[in-house]
Amino acid sequence: MNRRELLLGGMALAGTAMLGNAQAAEHDMSMHAHHHGASADEALARAAGDCVQKGQICLNHCLELLGQGERDMASCARSVSQMLALCGALQQLANQHSKLLPKLATLAMDACKQCADECEKHADKHDSCKACGESCAACAKECQKIAA
Repeated sequence: MNRRELLLGGMALAGTAMLGNAQAAEHDMSMHAHHHGASADEALARAAGDCVQKGQICLNHCLELLGQGERDMASCARSVSQMLALCGALQQLANQHSKLLPKLATLAMDACKQCADECEKHADKHDSCKACGESCAACAKECQKIAA
């Protein structure tokens, strides 16, 4: 096993673990919304969580392709990485009903739009890019409802 295979295997394992945590969190949020009615913050938290889940899969796929020499995936990986950082924070602040949420939603909306645009370039070729782009577009719409 070479270094690249070891690195890709470790990333896949980490992505799988994160996916399980995201699904559990999404289930907890949907149960909460079912009992109390979904607020705009809860809808945004769900959208951001979906972005994080699909973005992690997309980023892993981009890294695999970059490892195989497909350099055109670099800008996609970069935009997904930036979106992941912001949407993770967005999900947390939305779940806390933070007063800082409108400001972060403005920034996250831009990151989601950039990510969706970048993923759209590869959507016909890569299902993970298509799913990530669609999720980011949906999250950007939710951000717009709350953005400052």
